[in-house]
Amino acid sequence: MNNHTSLAAVTRADRAITDEGWIRDMLCRAPLGVLATAVPTDDPAAPQPFISTLSFVYDSSRHAIYFHTARRGRVWENAHANPRACFTVSEMGRLLPAKTALNFGVEYASVVIFGGLVLVDEPVEAEYGLQLLMDKYFPYHRPGRDYRPITPEERAVTAVFRLDIAEWSGKQKKAPADFPGAFFWPPQP
Repeated sequence: MNNHTSLAAVTRADRAITDEGWIRDMLCRAPLGVLATAVPTDDPAAPQPFISTLSFVYDSSRHAIYFHTARRGRVWENAHANPRACFTVSEMGRLLPAKTALNFGVEYASVVIFGGLVLVDEPVEAEYGLQLLMDKYFPYHRPGRDYRPITPEERAVTAVFRLDIAEWSGKQKKAPADFPGAFFWPPQP
């Protein structure tokens, strides 16, 4: 995977993460992600950006992100009009005070993904993607034991999407552990 293409290039090379294991780990531990698509407008040259925060799961075997939505709505419509998408996850670390306002900062870690959205209509893969989501968010619950497995009728009203990853990049800002005055949000009195 080339992490230094035009879309995924990190401007601050000193903060770029090239370790793909770190990127995969970040995707596996992030609780939510943000999907960016484009809303068609009257001017085809000027689509309106649209973001949606959603639960997701990274599938390393397919190098893809799975998520689900209703079979109507903006993500559904946008994906059909233009399958190109951007996806991101992030974590916030400590706040970093400084002597001047311009130099205040924050620790963070993030991953940005570019790729194409695919509506998964094939039942076996759709159930696979949905089960990956269940396994991520409810790891101690099993179908047939703790809940009724998804039915074909339920699957028919649920849109399972796969974001095939074309490019990704990681970025991190981390200060030394003894950074003077560093603290976590929210500040404590």
